[in-house]
Amino acid sequence: MQDALWFENTDSSKILVHVTQSAGAARTVIDVIVTSVIRDALTLVGMVGVMVWQNAVLSLVFFVVMPVALLSVRVVMGRVSAVTREGFVGQAEINKVIRETSTGLRVIRSFGLERLLQVRMDSAIRDGQVRANTISRFESLTLPLMDTLAGFAIGIVIMANTFSGRVGTPASAGEIMAFITALLMAYEPAKRLSRVRVTLEAAFNGVRMMFSILDMPDAIADAPDAVDLPRGKGAVSFKNVTFAYSRKKPILNNLTLDFAPGKVTAIVGPSGGGKSTIMSLLLRVYDPKAGKITIDGFDLRHVTRASLRHVLSYAGQNTFLFSTSVRDNIRMGRENATDSEVEAAAKCAQAHDFIMALPNGYDTQVGENGIFFSGGQRQRLSLARAILKDAPVLLLDEATSALDNYSEGLVRDAITQVTTGRTTIFIAHRLSTVMVADEVMYIEAGQLVEHGPLQELLNSDTRFAALFRKERTMAKSKSDRKLKSPRSDI
Repeated sequence: MQDALWFENTDSSKILVHVTQSAGAARTVIDVIVTSVIRDALTLVGMVGVMVWQNAVLSLVFFVVMPVALLSVRVVMGRVSAVTREGFVGQAEINKVIRETSTGLRVIRSFGLERLLQVRMDSAIRDGQVRANTISRFESLTLPLMDTLAGFAIGIVIMANTFSGRVGTPASAGEIMAFITALLMAYEPAKRLSRVRVTLEAAFNGVRMMFSILDMPDAIADAPDAVDLPRGKGAVSFKNVTFAYSRKKPILNNLTLDFAPGKVTAIVGPSGGGKSTIMSLLLRVYDPKAGKITIDGFDLRHVTRASLRHVLSYAGQNTFLFSTSVRDNIRMGRENATDSEVEAAAKCAQAHDFIMALPNGYDTQVGENGIFFSGGQRQRLSLARAILKDAPVLLLDEATSALDNYSEGLVRDAITQVTTGRTTIFIAHRLSTVMVADEVMYIEAGQLVEHGPLQELLNSDTRFAALFRKERTMAKSKSDRKLKSPRSDI
């Protein structure tokens, strides 16, 4: 299993091509080897044995011509390999255009980008056609090449027999015909093998790409001494944690945090300060570069991933839904949950009413990544999934950002019930959602600037209080403008 950095640095279209096309290439290699290579190789070896038995001296011609043939085919193979690699890149580009067209349809329509996408697709298809034609030409090239070499071989055999007649006893006409027949019978499997070699070279590139992924070491493997993380109180701590994406400037720098068990802690601060990174490290999407993260005293790098997943529950702003039913999407939180438990979680997330209004209720299909639902509805389904898991540590990354004010108020009340006695850590940009927190941590530039009980920070001269007052002022100003603006329907 690779960490998130690998997926972020590798285009999803490339991964798709490596997995799908490479698997097909592996099947091609197996089919060709079983049905063609073994049969033709055995035939070739047998015919060479017949030639040596017929006339060992004339057989030397075959052993002179064969290296020339192999060298010629090798030159062709080098070019085929390069063209095939380019072909995989071209297929990835086609997949990328298709993915961007399907997911970015509204942007494409609103900016009139249909022509641009069409040009990109046409270019990718033309390049693929050129590469396919190039490989076909190389496959065709091997046949006349082998025919020419076979003609030379027969000519050399006749000349060599004539020359041997001048210095000794030449082979009889019958022996010559038997030898040439064996040579021609050896030529046919050799010709097929040369053509199959082109097919194999093209397929082997796909197999190499597949194994380049399969052979990669597990970036977040369980440590040899990993133990199961017990279900405890949920005390979460960051101890001198430093983390950076690639070799960039550290997002978190020597950060120390302590989240009280059974309490609700809100993480606030300006964008880019490292709030979502804290969540990702807790989920062990990444591992810190320095320092350690513990839950109930257990270092996350020394507990099994499976046990960590049972202790944490997560709902984020970028919700993801599977292409299955509403019920099954919520049940992803706990696979053995009953229907009544699924519905109870949906009610807690204020999703039950809109689900019941769907054509098939909880059995309604959500479409690819919940395309049939609004952002707020997807977010409530994601929250229901997190609630159903019933883990001792609940992580919410802007889990109400897509909700309207009314729905947010309902969900906020539901979260208050769910978080009772549970360690809850949530990121909030809307400071109205912070009001349910027991403690607030203000993170800026990867550092803990200030922290403390909610009311204590609000009643002090803190950055959090200033940010809170600014948001309240902006919200009041916006409300006043709405009241003063003329109605559009008069």
